[in-house]
Amino acid sequence: MNIVILAAGMGKRMRSALPKVLHSLAGKPLLAHVIDTARTLSPTRLVVVVGHGAEKVREAVGAPDVQFAVQDKQLGTGHAVQQALPLLDTAVPTLVLYGDVPLTRASTLKRLIDAAGAGRYGVLTVNVADPAGYGRIVRDAAGKVKKIVEQKDASEEERRIAEINTGIVITPTRTLETWLASLKNDNAQGEFYLTDVVERAIQSGVEVVTAQPDAEWETLGVNSKIQLAELERVHQRNVAYALLDAGVTLMDPARIDVRGSLECGTDVSIDVNCVFEGHVKIGDNVTIGPNCVLRDAVIGAGTRVDAYTHIEGATAGANVVLGPYARLRPGATLGDEAHVGNFVEVKNAVLGHGSKANHLTYIGDSDIGARVNVGAGTITCNYDGANKHRTVIGDDVFVGSDTQLVAPVRIGRGVTIAAGTTVWKDVGDGELVLNEKTQVSRTGYVRPVKQKKS
Repeated sequence: MNIVILAAGMGKRMRSALPKVLHSLAGKPLLAHVIDTARTLSPTRLVVVVGHGAEKVREAVGAPDVQFAVQDKQLGTGHAVQQALPLLDTAVPTLVLYGDVPLTRASTLKRLIDAAGAGRYGVLTVNVADPAGYGRIVRDAAGKVKKIVEQKDASEEERRIAEINTGIVITPTRTLETWLASLKNDNAQGEFYLTDVVERAIQSGVEVVTAQPDAEWETLGVNSKIQLAELERVHQRNVAYALLDAGVTLMDPARIDVRGSLECGTDVSIDVNCVFEGHVKIGDNVTIGPNCVLRDAVIGAGTRVDAYTHIEGATAGANVVLGPYARLRPGATLGDEAHVGNFVEVKNAVLGHGSKANHLTYIGDSDIGARVNVGAGTITCNYDGANKHRTVIGDDVFVGSDTQLVAPVRIGRGVTIAAGTTVWKDVGDGELVLNEKTQVSRTGYVRPVKQKKS
């Protein structure tokens, strides 16, 4: 089977310089959703017809299994499919999809493919309460499809038909070239409609059959930012309900956004306004507090992620406590039972089993052992203005508050670092390290008084 995806339109109503099919739904271009669905059908040829913003589209979705045909002038859907013909295998049928219709399920397309078989012309249709603006499916007295008529060309009687054309069709390829060549543009739009091929197929003695989706939203396209927002909510609702069916507790299914894939274990609880991007894997008995953002993250069993925590490209072990207001940046790896508290940032660093940094701390480019306590206000000074350097801390180290660790530096096992210390030399096992200071007290000191304004 060939699959042709029409993606040449400009999308004027989007009011954007970005090609319409590259606008994002659930963190991925509309066209990428359609291509991913198409791949599940294992096509022998996968062709995307590009036009407006063709180079941007190629860059965004180009892949070894995707071929591109160019429609220099947007003269209608029939004309668009014509541009793909030289790339198709005429021995197998061709399925036509649309780059701005992102939510069609593979199961629905398979239903259409099965209905059409090898030699029929198949049309995906749907019955809607308000068919205004759509092409109507006109049937004869026996219920067979007679033609598809566009809204602007339909009679009053035809406009009352509730069954509409979605535009998704499957057709014998060998005769398609002849049918497309016979199309005329003497219609209200002055375009060559793919829908007119139905009549050519019937005249050629090819049976026209139809199939319908399970849900109307599978056939909805995007022509404006309003429609894009509406489909985003449809998609997120579907994702939320799938999570609920899998046993995940969502405090409010209407307030979660998954922009990628989210894999959850058992007894996972997710509070409101959380965003999941890329691939996120969450273990059993994990609690995610409100307003958290997780991107390409792995969270171990029993871990608690408190409110407003941001995690990107990081891994947390089992029974970890994160946040509130913590940030794990790419390369952060937390061992089991580690704690990273409020206003703590960890980047490209390892915290060992049971180590804690609970307050106002920056840990970057570091290897920290087990059971280390990092006091409030500690920072690793890892950047010399040109290069990054590592800080290495052994097990059972106590780091006092307001400490600066100037990398590259190594701290041995069991070291105690006094509060307010700057460490720029390596420290051996079990040592106490501090910067000696003299404390001065003066008697009779009078504190300045603020002058009153006259």
